[in-house]
Amino acid sequence: MSNLTSMFTFLLLEFSDVRELQILHFLVFLVLYLMAITGNLFIIIAVALDHHLHTPMYFFLMNLAVLDIGSLSVMVPKSMAMSLMNDSSISYSGCVAQVFFYVFFATSDFVLLTIMAQDRNVAICNPLKYERIMHKGACIKMVATGEMVSLLYAILHTCGTFVITFCSNIVHQFFCEVPQLLKLSCSDIYLVEVGFLVLGFVLALGCFMFIIVTYMRIFSAVFRISSEHGKNRAFSTCLPHLIVASVFISSGLFTYAKSPTEKSSDHDIAFAVIYALIPPLLNPFIYSIRNKEIKAALLKILTFRGGL
Repeated sequence: MSNLTSMFTFLLLEFSDVRELQILHFLVFLVLYLMAITGNLFIIIAVALDHHLHTPMYFFLMNLAVLDIGSLSVMVPKSMAMSLMNDSSISYSGCVAQVFFYVFFATSDFVLLTIMAQDRNVAICNPLKYERIMHKGACIKMVATGEMVSLLYAILHTCGTFVITFCSNIVHQFFCEVPQLLKLSCSDIYLVEVGFLVLGFVLALGCFMFIIVTYMRIFSAVFRISSEHGKNRAFSTCLPHLIVASVFISSGLFTYAKSPTEKSSDHDIAFAVIYALIPPLLNPFIYSIRNKEIKAALLKILTFRGGL
């Protein structure tokens, strides 16, 4: 094919060519998007307004909710517009923006999940040192450092992806996903971005192993707690985080570990939906349903608003 480096649009994958199914896709994604946005906004509002929740754990949870809203908003509205308008095109600059912001939000999400694991580790395994280690300044520095690293990684990924020569503009994914974009390359320079992906994969795998080892220590400490109430409380704060981290990380690693030369399949779309949509949707429900403090704060806010 001819050199299409100067192209101005990419063509994303539509879930269906049938108009009725396109409308169904729009409605399903709209419902899921509104549910996820509403749930995460409730968490942000509850933590921001209730001073009882001004603790490291809820500070991290509020930041996680902000990142989830950001990552969803990068791709879902565009995917819904594609189905509604029956137009699968996205501008070159729009594709660049999707790659940059999604990599930034996803990497920040990943780093924050790792920090949250360490937070739970200190809270359960070293409770007497918790306030000294996880003070407000330390929490802000950890989040800020994670975001700066994520910003740098997003810049590297975006530059490494769009410096290559594209020989096609048909992306086999419902958003501009890096592995799918690399499959459109017709020059060896794409190996630079492959190098960034390998580096990211190694770091992600290392963080994932850190989370697993951390939770092995946590569960070992929890099982030594004599009080049944204490065990239940510890599990209620740890299990939701472990579930969310496992779904997000495992599905993401599977997608980005595949070779760029491997043929695209419907499994790529399924895993993209899992790691891109499911965690942001489940986070507010998993954390809120099993968390009495969050439910109490939300009830207080709703009761206060209802009394006005």
